[in-house]
Amino acid sequence: MQGRTASVKRDTLETQIEISLNLDGTGVSELDTGVPFFEHMLDQVVRHGLLDLNIKANGDLEIDAHHLVEDVGITLGQAFAQAIGDKKGIVRYGHAYVPLDESLSRVVIDLSGRPGMEYHADYPRARVADFDVDLIHEFFQGFVNHANVTLHIDNLRGRNAHHIAETIFKAFGRALRMAISADARMGDITPSTKGTL
Repeated sequence: MQGRTASVKRDTLETQIEISLNLDGTGVSELDTGVPFFEHMLDQVVRHGLLDLNIKANGDLEIDAHHLVEDVGITLGQAFAQAIGDKKGIVRYGHAYVPLDESLSRVVIDLSGRPGMEYHADYPRARVADFDVDLIHEFFQGFVNHANVTLHIDNLRGRNAHHIAETIFKAFGRALRMAISADARMGDITPSTKGTL
């Protein structure tokens, strides 16, 4: 499980993204997307997941942040799929409950090799600062589709849109950290009855 790193570039007519990821990091990030609230959320994933993550992203923000946020999710998913490798000896499943004041969210992940997402979060307002909360779903859908993971996200309660979003991203980081961790009892075995993930 050494050297679980990846660097990916994605270049389209809408966005130009470069991502480097270290799954065995210390929680350090360099984020340059032009979308401050999104960077704040990504930093929660990094700190709680103990990942190292560098993102340089440019996009058509003069339209809105949709393409950039979705494409960061896609590119991060691609980087994750490369970095995690054959998944031998990992826990595979991860879950976390994270509160922030009145808000509570649960995230459960399976590094299944199959993309699937259930996302259940209702926000009391459409924006946090100038960030459209609909883009949170787009980010995670892009990640899931390209990381090939099963992800369940449930905001269980909350009244503050910022708090709801933050508990989701923190819980995602914590669940991811659990799932990618080494399972000492698994040794060099793939955690699947199929023998592959």
